[in-house]
Amino acid sequence: MRKIILIFVTIVLPCLLCARNDDKSTDMLLREIDGIIKNRQAYGAEKEVRISDLKKLLSEATSDEQRYGFCGRLFDEYRAYNLDSSYVYAQRKQELASHLNKQDYLDDAAMNMAEVMGTTGMYKEALEQLGQIDKKTLSDYLYPYYYHLYRTIYGLMGDYAVTEKEKKEYYRMTDLYRDSLLQTNASDSLGHVLVMADKCTVHAQYDQAITMLTDFYRKPSLDDHSKAMITYTLSEAYRLKGDKKGQKHFLALSAIADLKSAVKEYVSLRKLASLVYEDGDIDRAYNYLKCSLEDATLCNARLRTLEISQVFPIIDQAYQLKTKRQQQEMKISLICISLLSVFLLVAIFFVYKQMKKVAAARREVIDTNTLLQELNGELHDSNSQLKEMNHTLSEANYIKEEYIGRYMDQCSTYLDKMDLYRRSLNKIAATGRVEELYKAIKSSQFLEEELKEFYANFDMTFLQLFPNFVEEFNALLVEPMQPKQGELLNTELRIFALIRLGITDSTKIAQFLRYSVTTIYNYRTRVRNKALGERDEFEAKVMKIGKVEE
Repeated sequence: MRKIILIFVTIVLPCLLCARNDDKSTDMLLREIDGIIKNRQAYGAEKEVRISDLKKLLSEATSDEQRYGFCGRLFDEYRAYNLDSSYVYAQRKQELASHLNKQDYLDDAAMNMAEVMGTTGMYKEALEQLGQIDKKTLSDYLYPYYYHLYRTIYGLMGDYAVTEKEKKEYYRMTDLYRDSLLQTNASDSLGHVLVMADKCTVHAQYDQAITMLTDFYRKPSLDDHSKAMITYTLSEAYRLKGDKKGQKHFLALSAIADLKSAVKEYVSLRKLASLVYEDGDIDRAYNYLKCSLEDATLCNARLRTLEISQVFPIIDQAYQLKTKRQQQEMKISLICISLLSVFLLVAIFFVYKQMKKVAAARREVIDTNTLLQELNGELHDSNSQLKEMNHTLSEANYIKEEYIGRYMDQCSTYLDKMDLYRRSLNKIAATGRVEELYKAIKSSQFLEEELKEFYANFDMTFLQLFPNFVEEFNALLVEPMQPKQGELLNTELRIFALIRLGITDSTKIAQFLRYSVTTIYNYRTRVRNKALGERDEFEAKVMKIGKVEE
């Protein structure tokens, strides 16, 4: 029992704490990465400002000692950001070290150059550069850097070795320099923890590595670059352990830290792209891999570019196939919309013909009523009622004719706009600007602008029919309401305008105004509560607005 408790405290509990250390789910982290990629220029701009300030300080330096220090800081800024520039400042450090005649400066600059060579895949040249350093005269503070470079270069050579014999030899050298690093790094340092965790994963001690990295990750003073290294090492431990979910989670954390620290030479986002591709998220995988390739190219990290180029064609092909399917679906949708528009025009035509017949019938009724008035004075009351009904019918027909005319014109205009929109999409598709096409399809701006114009036309037409509607409507309320500046009617006025036109069903009003039925009901109730007199008679009074008294 004590052994079980001990295992829980030393292994399971740290894992749970690590999982809760960042309470965001993996999906939330992926969405955060999407946002960072869109705005990653901002992080790069911050780094460029720091670089610019250091260059200014370098130009104002008055001694070689100061220049050497600023060149070192510039090398650190360009490390994993622009390898060409980092190599330039490593060379300047060598020149200044020669002038100062300081051996530790010369050794440090030489190791800087070896680091750049190793990152660009020039392993032989990097080892030759390190071989020129006399280990016996090497300063104590440079030993960790010295062993780190050897371990890194031999590790990369082992990863890319062709024969099994070479691979074993390179990994043997990696193990030797890893052990040397463990002896030189302070036990509480980030370097020691990373190397020790690496050793544990090599020997399949994955839970021990995870526990160690988790404990260090909880330190509040870590910068983004340190977090990126720790979470990447954690993702490798989970990968070797066979836990794909844990690997994906910590690769996402590592990618976020990499992007925020504005480095260009990284691995996390590229590996994360492969995982999300395996999960079927092709768009996100393509976006991540495209970002990785752009950054690797800007950094001139040839090794990372080569790694990305091995995966990119597969994801790119899947992305292009998906895009082609979406284009086909869009074409089918446009055809369907065109057919529906034709059917709508035909329906409007038949409705218009029917309305002409109704108008003719109305005129015939008026003539008959006039004749009956002249022939039979005794039926005055009956004729008055018929006249009121005819007046209502006349008003309704007038309203319908007015709106039909306007909306036939609006439908024609809408068809023209749809044709222009289709042509613009066709031009974008023809030029191969897939991202711009995808953004245009996804954007709701077209629909929002059309709705705004639709409601503006409705307001204008209604107020032409009932020019005093707002004043007469406010006269029925305790607290008058006015539309905002630039609007003819607000939402409440528009609801009761529809009611005045005879549309009293909340469902139909909700469909017209694109609100929920509950929202329409609440608006109607709220306005009735402000009515002068009986609330139940309020809508009946609204229906009388604009009527001519006989």
